[in-house]
Amino acid sequence: VGPLARDLGLSADELPAQDPDVGSNSLQRYELEANRYFTVEVKDSQDGSKSAELVLRHSLDRESEPNPPRTGTAQLWINVTDANDNPPVFAQDRYRVSLREDTPPGFAVLNVSASDADAGTNAHITFSFGKMPAKVLQKFAVDAQRGTITLQEALDFEDTRAFSLAVEATDGGGLVAHCKVEVEVLDVNDNAPEITILSLSSPVPEDAPVGTVVALLKVRDRDSGENGQVSCELSGEAGLSMVASS
Repeated sequence: VGPLARDLGLSADELPAQDPDVGSNSLQRYELEANRYFTVEVKDSQDGSKSAELVLRHSLDRESEPNPPRTGTAQLWINVTDANDNPPVFAQDRYRVSLREDTPPGFAVLNVSASDADAGTNAHITFSFGKMPAKVLQKFAVDAQRGTITLQEALDFEDTRAFSLAVEATDGGGLVAHCKVEVEVLDVNDNAPEITILSLSSPVPEDAPVGTVVALLKVRDRDSGENGQVSCELSGEAGLSMVASS
């Protein structure tokens, strides 16, 4: 290809390219990657072939640039570890449930659920109750792993008609979420009417006028609604009657 090629240690058959196609599909041009020192000059031969000559554009200086720069590539695998930057999230902020007061202890009241967008231990959630009165904590328990709330003691509508439970979800990194569970207690007819004698006149004179108050009774039923409504009647054949009074 020329004296310069030979000086660089290149033989004549190392630079020319071969293409067995003809016409526009045959060898068209030579190109050299842009650089400061060399260029390629293409010459057409009489037989229609093309040849290239490597031409020096500027003088070389081994001391300033002994070797042309080279590039290399490497593949890096970067493993991103999880940080506990996501708190747990409850499926609902507030739950409402109704229980009959004759619901037996051990009954599963509700199952609360929460999720965490982190991974590994940072996504592991445990459930617990927040600060609540000791009376409430005696009535209910929550499973730390499953979030199932169960009834621990019998309910009494006449004693407490509703409970508010504060539930917490804590992830493995210590972040906490909160939700409320409102428990309504439904009354059942579990109380018999109570009769209290407030006053009693005995014996009653035979000449007592009609309308004389013989006894004053107080009747109550601790149940509510229809279960707390009471009707009174006398049995036997005594000449007495009952009159409602406030």
